[in-house]
Formats: sequence, C-alpha cells, structure tokens
Amino acid sequence: MSLPVWVGFFVAAILIAVTPGPGAVASMSTGIRYGYWAALRVICGLQAAILLQLGVVALGLGALLAASETAFGIVKLAGAAYLVWLGIQKWRAPVAGPAADAPALKPRGLFRQGLLVNLTNPKAIIFIGALVPQFVDPLAPQVEQYLLISATLCSTDMAVMSAYALTAARIGRWLSDPGAMRLQNRLFGGLFVAAGTLLALSPDSR
Repeated sequence: MSLPVWVGFFVAAILIAVTPGPGAVASMSTGIRYGYWAALRVICGLQAAILLQLGVVALGLGALLAASETAFGIVKLAGAAYLVWLGIQKWRAPVAGPAADAPALKPRGLFRQGLLVNLTNPKAIIFIGALVPQFVDPLAPQVEQYLLISATLCSTDMAVMSAYALTAARIGRWLSDPGAMRLQNRLFGGLFVAAGTLLALSPDSR
C-alpha cells in the first residue's frame, strides 16, 4: 500500500470513528459511570470486534452476508435486540453508586459488552466490506496490507473512543449525585434503545 493510499484510508478511518454510533454510546456510558479505565475494557472489546469483522471481509464472507437477505436480517435483528436490552439494563440501573453495580465492573463483562456491540451490527461488516477492498492492491501481498489496515482502523477508533470516554469521565465527576446519575441512566439507556430501534427499522441498503 502506497503512502497516498494509506493517507486516504487514514482519513476515512477517522471519519468512521468520529461518527457517533453504538460504540461511542457504550464508551461514554461506561466512562461517565465508572471512569476511563473501565471504559477502556469496553473499547478493547470494540477493537476485537473490528478485527474479527476485518477477518470476515478478508475471507470474503462479508460479501456472502451482503448477498443473503435472510442472514443479514437475522444478524441485524439480533444486534438491535442486544442494543435495546443494554438500554433497558442501563435505564433500570441503580443510582446508589458504582458499588451497587459491582458485578458489571468485571473486566470480562465489559470487554464482552464492547465485543457484542460491534459484532451484532451487520452494517459495520458491510461498510468495512465496501470500504476496505478499495484500498487493497490485489497484486501486492494481502497479509501485509490487511495488517496495516487493521492497525490503522483500530488505532484511530481506539483513540476516538478513548476521547469520548475521557470526556464523559470528566463530566461524570460533576454528576455524581443520585439525581444526576438517574438522569445519566435514562439518557444513555434511551440512546441504546434508540440505536437498536433505528438499526431494526433501517432499510437493508447493501
């Protein structure tokens, strides 16, 4: 991959990352509630999902998902249901402070949440499948190119999600009273439900 092509992909990766979506909501929600280091576990889960999606695209399975209306619909509805479930859980979360939510602070649980948020979004696979091949030289070694693409996409997304989480964590210091925490739960719970609803109702533009 030449330098101009990589710069073009880097710009595209930044634009993708800064566009608000379920990953940004998950990062901010965890950051404002538990702080950046807890949100980092969610962010790592998001990156693991991106790597898996890139692997799917590299193997050509993304094209199969794009071509199969049934498979796409199943994954889309599963992703929408998961986001709505996260929203309901967030909406109903207690406001007595982080100690009341101690089980949710387990690293594996937060990592898994980030992983599932990205994995259950079929449009992410379709989008990556439409974007990435445009920057891949079919005559050059594929492995090296996909490694560079993976590093670029994950590093930019991780930086942007970290910025979201850090900003939310700083705001959270000023919103530590029960009333404000309840408002946070309602806000992010509503955002998760809205994201799930939009995903479920969105047209299958593939």
